[in-house]
Amino acid sequence: MKHELEELLEELKERFKDIEQTLDVESLKRELRELDKKMSAPNFWEDQKRAKEVLQKRKHLEETLKRFEEIKSSLEGLSEILEETEDTDLENLALVEEELKNLQKEINKLEVKTYLSGEMDSKNAFLTIQAGAGGTEACDWAQMLMRMYTRWAQRQGFTVEVVDITPDDVAGIKSVTLHVKGPYAYGYLRGEGGVHRLVRISPFDANKRRHTSFASVQVVPEIDEEIEIEIRPEDLKIETFRASGAGGQYVNTTDTAVRITHIPTGIVVQCQDERSQFQNRQKALKILKAKLYQLELQKLEEKRKQYEGEKTEIGWGHQIRSYVFTPYQLVKDLRTGYEETQVDRVMDGEIDGFIEAYLKWWAKGKKREG
Repeated sequence: MKHELEELLEELKERFKDIEQTLDVESLKRELRELDKKMSAPNFWEDQKRAKEVLQKRKHLEETLKRFEEIKSSLEGLSEILEETEDTDLENLALVEEELKNLQKEINKLEVKTYLSGEMDSKNAFLTIQAGAGGTEACDWAQMLMRMYTRWAQRQGFTVEVVDITPDDVAGIKSVTLHVKGPYAYGYLRGEGGVHRLVRISPFDANKRRHTSFASVQVVPEIDEEIEIEIRPEDLKIETFRASGAGGQYVNTTDTAVRITHIPTGIVVQCQDERSQFQNRQKALKILKAKLYQLELQKLEEKRKQYEGEKTEIGWGHQIRSYVFTPYQLVKDLRTGYEETQVDRVMDGEIDGFIEAYLKWWAKGKKREG
């Protein structure tokens, strides 16, 4: 037993060494010091929105470094304990085994952070859910996904704003755009883009028949001002309308909601969560900028695949995950093969397993390409 534990410990040490190199811990410490310097500036709180983002980023860095140091300390401590423990001391070896298994989980979590190295991974995200064909059943499914992602984001300590929502006449939503704000929100969520399929007994069917519904998810990063995406005024069709929603003194009184159509690409974005038409227009332009940036990335990827002679599947028509509620319970990702049988927990926002499996799968694919 001791020999097996020593082998596991050595394996964890090797993985931890790789994480240390990939994360570049010293640069993270420098970044933390830079943020502290920004926060000590007398005008730091003048831009409260920016200040909150800096605080959130600092918290994320601090937690990452703290977790790193804790794992490092635990590995050193377990190494000493294991060295001093006799083969016959089964009680102590059992305790070491339990600690190593806990450490393995922590290293897995830290390892995931090393996959978030893309240019846009650290950004906030705009996540759009669109109900597919299927009427009320599909609209209800879109709302279930909205709740799932909102609960996941809250578990991460992220903030979620509803930028635009179109309710269905009966139940659920036809579409929604969420602004998910937090460190690496886009990096974690980028693998969620695609078609999500639901199989269940429909609560809207009096005959209790089984229905299959679809909803599309699109995830784009929030683009910083310094990244230039050309948007010509003559390419835009801008319309205003009255905001829809749950009511309130600012709803359905004036045409504050804004819809923008980018004529060359046909991309349509809209925003209705702000109180003024100007604010909604600014946010809608920000979403449009993000979607145009994503479109350019997709074009480059398609061109690369074309030159390699491969068939590419990019866009809304690619089914990525299946959620089966009946006759059995199973949520399965069709790309990674990762699955969960506790559907209720998944729908309550516990999707970290799917996100981590995707990031590992994606990283392996990039490694093979490289």
